[in-house]
Amino acid sequence: MKPQERDQLFQALQDRFARNMRRHAGIAWEDVLAGLKASPTAPKSLGEMEASGGEPDVIGRDELTGQFVFCDCSPESPTGRRSLCYDREALNARRENKPSGDAVEAALAMGAELLTEAQYRALQQHGEFDTKTSSWIATPEDVRSLGGALFCDRRYGKVFVYHNGAQSYYAARGFRCLVRV
Repeated sequence: MKPQERDQLFQALQDRFARNMRRHAGIAWEDVLAGLKASPTAPKSLGEMEASGGEPDVIGRDELTGQFVFCDCSPESPTGRRSLCYDREALNARRENKPSGDAVEAALAMGAELLTEAQYRALQQHGEFDTKTSSWIATPEDVRSLGGALFCDRRYGKVFVYHNGAQSYYAARGFRCLVRV
């Protein structure tokens, strides 16, 4: 990432951080910025999250490592990460109408991770997300081994977890991810 791009990203993150203090009460931007500057990979990952419509923001700190947790905070599933099946196995299983890719590999390529169900529910404590869309989440192996995958959304003031065939994809389903800094 070029220095000018990095500075623009950091400014966008700082502006979002300042507008949404309820997401990260007790965390100082100066500490976050120091972590960002010290990380060789986080700016690239966050830049890709930003470029694909994720609107990453700090939603807390990892209690074990002390790292800041950045998560996609766009109101709906990021627009640049929709219409993907769950993983490479599902993509390879499709014979026709293949999507352009899969959520698991896309997250890995960004240097990020798909949210777990617990992380998705924790995100929903910071606002109302996916009220019109849905997002793939990390799927336990016992579900995935049977051909399924999990996704979540928020409807009627509640967070729901659903299942679908991992090879399915929809224009209104993407994925959210997080990065630790």
